[in-house]
Amino acid sequence: VLLVRNRKEFSALGSKCPHYGAPLSKGVLRGQRLRCPWHGACFNIRTGDIEEYPSLDCISCFKVTVEDGKVFVTAKKKVLTLPAVNEHGQHLGRCLVNHNTMLLLGGGVAALVCAETLRQEGFTGRIIMATREKHVPYDKSKLSKEMDLKAEDIYLRKPEFLNAQGIEFWTEKEAVSVDFQKQKVRFVDGSSQKYHQLLIATGSHSSFLKVPGADLQNVCVLQTPEDSSKILKLATGKNLVIVGASFIGTRLEAQPGSQGPAPARGTNGTSLQPGAAAELPACTLAGCRCFCNSTAWHFLMNTQTSPFQMLQNKGVKFHMKSELCELKGKDGKVAEAVLANGEKLPADVVVVGIGSAPNSAFLKGTSIARDDKGAILVDLHMQTNIPNVFAAGDVVSFPVALLRGDRSSIHHQQVAEAHGHCAALNMLKKEKELHTVPFFWTTLFGKSIRYTGCGKGYTDTVVKGSLEQQKFLIFYIRDGHVTAAASLNCDPMVSLIAEVLYLGKQISKEEAE
Repeated sequence: VLLVRNRKEFSALGSKCPHYGAPLSKGVLRGQRLRCPWHGACFNIRTGDIEEYPSLDCISCFKVTVEDGKVFVTAKKKVLTLPAVNEHGQHLGRCLVNHNTMLLLGGGVAALVCAETLRQEGFTGRIIMATREKHVPYDKSKLSKEMDLKAEDIYLRKPEFLNAQGIEFWTEKEAVSVDFQKQKVRFVDGSSQKYHQLLIATGSHSSFLKVPGADLQNVCVLQTPEDSSKILKLATGKNLVIVGASFIGTRLEAQPGSQGPAPARGTNGTSLQPGAAAELPACTLAGCRCFCNSTAWHFLMNTQTSPFQMLQNKGVKFHMKSELCELKGKDGKVAEAVLANGEKLPADVVVVGIGSAPNSAFLKGTSIARDDKGAILVDLHMQTNIPNVFAAGDVVSFPVALLRGDRSSIHHQQVAEAHGHCAALNMLKKEKELHTVPFFWTTLFGKSIRYTGCGKGYTDTVVKGSLEQQKFLIFYIRDGHVTAAASLNCDPMVSLIAEVLYLGKQISKEEAE
């Protein structure tokens, strides 16, 4: 139990964040908001309710009394071990008299949070989640971190939970077209479903490698639990080439030898950059394709310390500003990667991590507004240009407050969950605008890098601490103010900065220094 004093008022609540178990005693308290030190989830200390993701569950609150200068906390032992229930109490679930249908396309966290929020807010009609996946929503961030886990080990919600909430979950049900006038979605199996309100949260897919030999066996992408298991089985003890140095690629390189393809455990890990140097500033990695907010990653990976050096120290070989021009095979399987400079790398397995593209091809030819990359354009209500149609998660481009309202696509769990929550409220006519500060994290060799904000277009940095000693805080500066921050071994500083940015306050470069 964590006892919190806010001025003269005491609150008692669960001591660990429901997301990954972080100690909330080391978090950031501002007013009645407590922010997790690891991944930025926020909770109301009076009710325990979620005020910022990525946690899907609220925290328990307990009765507090003050007598004769002593504080007493009352709780049943059984309650201490049970999941918390939010202030709405038990969800109403489905009522057969209510014939309204909310159709949610996608099986990720954006659709999941949307479905749960609809129930929490009292919607009793039909909720359908339809996805091309084989599984209920799972923690995709673990696919590259714990590759020996089964799909069931990383489920965010069990099928029984969804059933109890009256949420229909259709697996292997990919949408192939939408008739917005008739409000009907057609699926790959030939069936169709009408809706009253539609959420498109179909996510993104890995960008395709466009070189000769890309269709050879053992050329892989990492998108599903099956992909993760396949890569682990194929790459252990083999020559592994990773194309791209995004979060996915470096997480793979950092896998412990007993669990995955680790260069330090006898695997020859080689990371390639497939693009042209002109596509990014000279100081960044050529061809790196990650999230628009991966500016921090670009900076870190170009220092001769931190993640770059950590990976090199483990035997990972980087071929910087190198272009992959061909994959050669033997007996139908990849055997060799050929670079533009003629160098040849042995490759038993190739993992492609060169970015992603929105899953929106099924909307081609419709009147829904998309940008030149295929991302669906939404406003701060997650509303598209089509009545009764909303979109959320990786598939959208939305106005970002830290970019002065300019649109961007941000591919990360916390942002997708915030989208899903906001979309649900507006599907119920609550007129709620999106208000969130992006928060990212990754782990290399047991060390966690945290990042918040939106560093796109930054022009300067302020570094506190030591990159060489792997304990630092980096501020990213645009127009004289902090627009993002990244840290290693400096908790809870990134959470504190996230809270400041969430409150709409500015941190000047001078203050950062």
